[in-house]
Amino acid sequence: MSRTIKVPDASHPITIERNASQVVITAGGAVIADTSDALTLREARYPAVLYIPRKDVDMTRLERTSHATYCPYKGDCAYYSIPSAGEQATNAAWTYEDPYEAVEAIRDHLAFYPERVDSIAEVPAAAPIQSGH
Repeated sequence: MSRTIKVPDASHPITIERNASQVVITAGGAVIADTSDALTLREARYPAVLYIPRKDVDMTRLERTSHATYCPYKGDCAYYSIPSAGEQATNAAWTYEDPYEAVEAIRDHLAFYPERVDSIAEVPAAAPIQSGH
């Protein structure tokens, strides 16, 4: 089956940038992810999405599901549930394991639906301490 591949442009922009905050995601009362290396993906008029490096996600709490989707801008998408967080956390996280070149930065990252986890907290990075000479 042939799939349409689209490249972001002025009519459908996608930007990816490093998020300067500490991002902590909890579900089922437990920390699922904690990172200072999150990426913020902004796509067209959709809400911004935080992508968390897989290395900073407790993958032992996630379970791969058979659910899959396709995005012509990003590629094939796989999903994970968080069993300890109950029914609400079914297909709570998604990942593009082989993303298209335009969004290569999100490889090895996961994103989480805010309504399917307890919280997604962004804590601004602490400002450097100024010495008072």
